[in-house]
Amino acid sequence: MAQWTAVSLHPAGATDSYAYGTAGDRQGGYANVGGQFHAGVWSGTAASWVDMHPLTVTSSRVLGMHSGSQVGYTAIGSAVRAAMWSGSAGSWVDLNPTGVPSSVAYAVFGAQQVGRIRVGIADHACVWGSTAASFTDLHPSNVANSSYALGIAGFFIVGYANMINPVTSHAALWTGTASSFLDLNPTAASGSYCYGVGAGQQVGYAHIGGQQHASLWSGTAASWVDLNPSGMTSRAYGVANGQQVGYTTSAAGTPHAALWSGTAESWVDLHAFLPVGYPWSYAQSIWSDGSFTYVSGYATNASVNPVHAFLWKKANTCSVNCDASTVAPVLNVNDFQCFLNSFAAGSSYANCDASSVVPILNVNDFQCFLNKFAAGCP
Repeated sequence: MAQWTAVSLHPAGATDSYAYGTAGDRQGGYANVGGQFHAGVWSGTAASWVDMHPLTVTSSRVLGMHSGSQVGYTAIGSAVRAAMWSGSAGSWVDLNPTGVPSSVAYAVFGAQQVGRIRVGIADHACVWGSTAASFTDLHPSNVANSSYALGIAGFFIVGYANMINPVTSHAALWTGTASSFLDLNPTAASGSYCYGVGAGQQVGYAHIGGQQHASLWSGTAASWVDLNPSGMTSRAYGVANGQQVGYTTSAAGTPHAALWSGTAESWVDLHAFLPVGYPWSYAQSIWSDGSFTYVSGYATNASVNPVHAFLWKKANTCSVNCDASTVAPVLNVNDFQCFLNSFAAGSSYANCDASSVVPILNVNDFQCFLNKFAAGCP
């Protein structure tokens, strides 16, 4: 069975680096360059780092990405403004609405970006349509004091709201309007947060008995699944095609990057695949294109620089198992959806018949995928 490979993405000359987003074989995040945080992207190696820092700002960070778009924020002094890029410093778009003192974009899907804007003294979850003027306020003002949108996939937006009564944070799901707000807080939890969404699943964590437990939802509070391994605390940040990533913390207080496949028992310690000398690690996002599964995150370095961006990569041994699932039946409808997503994104994985004649992706690739699916995994 194929094993995970951990690749350092730490750019030469940087003091710290963090990978937060994953889309295909590209990663997004930021690095400390000359005392300033610079937004950037990688293509699987440290040497592939592309600095996207606009010259007119003092700091910039990528916090999420999808297809060819990256989002995060730029800052001039203490003024923080939501930002979007498409792979270069020159592509920077300022998403901060007129009259809004600050904003941050956390995630992107297609032509929509989600995050928060400051309204008065409170933060409001919001969604943009690729321009500063296009924002929609998602804040459920009747039940919450503040709110944050942290993930998006298709029509679904996730995050959390700081509730009025009870005074606690509740994981939240929206479908594009403030009135669509859905409270995901499990009945067993004293509070919860949702960070990622994909393929009908939402992930985050809930406070259970005073401890943080990585959590999985499927659109309702009642669907909540506790992912926390016994004897640990945990959080989940990213989800793709039935797999979830985040980190676990042992009783000794040591965080390790982690991966799940829908249950607490499926937990995989990704930290075990790091080189020696990295005591802590965190996984932030996951992407599977059928050929490979990619996980982005970062790890502390005990002897050189404080934090290094990392990519965990694993070959999917059965090419038609597009979502890289490990739970029987391994081949299922999720693989078809994964293939459709890859085709729509123009991923090389979708070129099932390995054609070289334009258009590379065509109906023959669908027939090829169906044939391989019918043949099953070896």
